[in-house]
Amino acid sequence: MTTLAALDVADWRRRVFALYAAVRASDDPALAHERWRRERDALLATHPSTPLLPADRAGFTGLPVEPYDPAWRFEVMVEPAEPRRMEVETGTDGIVPFELLGIARVPGVGPLDVWRLASYGGGVFIPVKDGLAGRPGGTYGGGRYLIDTIKGADLGPGRSPGSVILDFNFAYNPSCAYDPAWACPLAQPGNTTAVPIPVGERYGVAGGH
Repeated sequence: MTTLAALDVADWRRRVFALYAAVRASDDPALAHERWRRERDALLATHPSTPLLPADRAGFTGLPVEPYDPAWRFEVMVEPAEPRRMEVETGTDGIVPFELLGIARVPGVGPLDVWRLASYGGGVFIPVKDGLAGRPGGTYGGGRYLIDTIKGADLGPGRSPGSVILDFNFAYNPSCAYDPAWACPLAQPGNTTAVPIPVGERYGVAGGH
């Protein structure tokens, strides 16, 4: 990676961290979601580190994100679980290790594994693959990300100690959904649900809603 490219990635991360900080500070999740959608569109359209391929950037008008639905926002406890380790082979970062922190039981969705990045920097990671994954007009076949704190995607803790906010309206596609040069950690069986989750970012033509 060149110096310029590394600095561009650092700038991308700063912008994403700042965006999620603004989302957490808002007392109106629907307005925060609209800001999240608008600023992510701008990042993907204009930033040097965008994962969109040049052919997709040419006609890009916005990500296919569904309107906000408050019924898909939850505050859930992270319950203890038997320790487990997952190692993900990536093309850019080598083997990335994760350790199971616990399980979040989401009403109407089911249990989701909560992972900790077990390498430098740490971080909490919660992907989800739902019943619409891989279907035409549905969600990305490899699943979406709800929480990835090392990348800034963090909706914050709930009101009770040991709880987290999971808002499926903010579910987004990993970079590998747009550029096959990326190798992303994807949702494993413990982060897969048969329930269709109709909110958040869909998967399709990158050029429009």
